[in-house]
Amino acid sequence: METRDFEYCLPPGCIAQTPVEPRDSSRLMVLSRADASMEHRRFHDIVDLLRPGDVLVCNDSRVIPARLWGRKETGGKVEILLLRRLEEGRWETLVRPGRKVAVGARLYIGNGAGNGRWAQGEVLERTAHGTRLVRFCPEEHLEALGEVPLPPYIHARLDCPERYQTVYAREKGSVAAPTAGLHFTPELLESLRARGVDIEFVTLHVGLDSFRPVRVEDPRQHDMHQEYCEVSEEVASKLAKARREGRRIIAAGTTAVRALEQAALAGEDGRFKGWANLLILPGHEFKSIDGLITNFHLPRSSLLMLVSAFAGREFVLRAYQKAIDSGYRFYSFGDAMAIF
Repeated sequence: METRDFEYCLPPGCIAQTPVEPRDSSRLMVLSRADASMEHRRFHDIVDLLRPGDVLVCNDSRVIPARLWGRKETGGKVEILLLRRLEEGRWETLVRPGRKVAVGARLYIGNGAGNGRWAQGEVLERTAHGTRLVRFCPEEHLEALGEVPLPPYIHARLDCPERYQTVYAREKGSVAAPTAGLHFTPELLESLRARGVDIEFVTLHVGLDSFRPVRVEDPRQHDMHQEYCEVSEEVASKLAKARREGRRIIAAGTTAVRALEQAALAGEDGRFKGWANLLILPGHEFKSIDGLITNFHLPRSSLLMLVSAFAGREFVLRAYQKAIDSGYRFYSFGDAMAIF
């Protein structure tokens, strides 16, 4: 297995720049692992595809205003992306241009004009990933000073930042949206509940690896970035009961899969609270899910590898080519697939 095995050619025009309205009107490619069939639907048809008794597991993480604009003591401009909070005031970040920001540098965000908010950052350390550990003071001003970051492949302006949040987002901490969840509306969730589908929530704060390509030739050597994850005792108990009763567990998104699989490997009855760094590659034995709802992912990404592990690499890449030929929209604001 090599990283180039997960390469495909995507025409730039296939990358969705804006979301569709309503959310659940996006296209949905339905894949069957049993017979390798493909079907074209709309996302709101998920109500017909899920069965009474199924458990749908969603990631309730909320995207924080993680992009900050500041300046160095010399006056040079810097862009700071908050990746994860390590402790009070201390964050792992991406800083651009990184090569010009040394350990010990002081960064100034905001100028206090108008709202009186400002913050100062001190670069404490450069990590092996090339990120910077920065101490911010006062930390409480960061949310007001920041903006919701969009992935680098989206160039259109997003007028409403809430459109890059799921309708059930509540736990602050992600730097990118768990995008499979962007297709759900409150009405669609209610329709699923009325059908007898149980909807449960886990938390995984999406971090660097959601948009970082795998650069090593052997993906098994890829160093996954840690992301904070919680699967509560209550949710774990409900999922265990569903498995005992032979009911299906469907994950809404690769982040929900990683949370559930990390919890399953922890060996504590499916409960988990801590840092997840599980890399799921073909050959992985899934312990927690029977189905997956997901968007179309970047080539050479750990997310594409996870989907390939669940459905088979050749089948997934064939589906991707079919999606390109059929005009599907790719990536964060794009269309979805459901795999059963």
